Amino acid sequence: MGRMLAEAIAQPEMSCELAAAIERSGFSLLGADMGELLGGDASGVVVTSDLASVADKIDVLIDFTVPEATLSQAAICGTHALPMVIGTTGFTDAQAAELAQSTASVAVCQSSNFAPGVNLTFKLTEAAALALGNSVDVEIVEAHHRHKIDAPSGTALSLGEVVAEALGRDLEKTAIYGREGRTGARDRDTIGFSTIRAGDIVGDHTVIFAGEGERIEITHRASSRMAFAQGAVRAACWVVQQPVGRYSMHDVLADRPKTP
Repeated sequence: MGRMLAEAIAQPEMSCELAAAIERSGFSLLGADMGELLGGDASGVVVTSDLASVADKIDVLIDFTVPEATLSQAAICGTHALPMVIGTTGFTDAQAAELAQSTASVAVCQSSNFAPGVNLTFKLTEAAALALGNSVDVEIVEAHHRHKIDAPSGTALSLGEVVAEALGRDLEKTAIYGREGRTGARDRDTIGFSTIRAGDIVGDHTVIFAGEGERIEITHRASSRMAFAQGAVRAACWVVQQPVGRYSMHDVLADRPKTP
């Protein structure tokens, strides 16, 4: 994903430039030049594990890591007043609270998915849930590559939250994460999640609204991570122009700033 972000930043239409590249301590390519890693000439931007050492060179940090790493980076961004774009998922409630506290003084754009098509899928899912109400059963099926470490995906959980909010339900109380054995008849108020991890699947999400005699399925399939990367870079270029606050990709796509 880091290489995809670097490639997206290099696209002329993005009107921005890569100023630093951060990786975990012990990463095999620490010290390597990003330009050369991408198959081009040396760029002068070398991979480092120390965000604080390059904080004065950047205007915004894009973070696609794991919750523990994001929290560490967020503390540094808070200290240096650096806006953040956060695509990391899988935060516990305690970690989410810590993240909010660390970034309270900066502009943050956080989304479970930065692909424009996924964010349109959120809107379509909301419209379907509002139109169909409690007349259907709702199931969410997601598939990702074998290396993804959290399940269900953050995007799947976001889709579940969209449905739950539209139907006036509490997702924590109604979510069913897989079924096994004699489970009995399905409770209409539940929202089911099914997870697939296999091969190199980039990311598939389907929301199923199943009623008597008909079924509606809303599906988004990603064929390349570039859609995520381009969306995240677009969010980065947008959030640096916003006042302190928390934003989502919906705000970016709508170009909807908040009042300070």
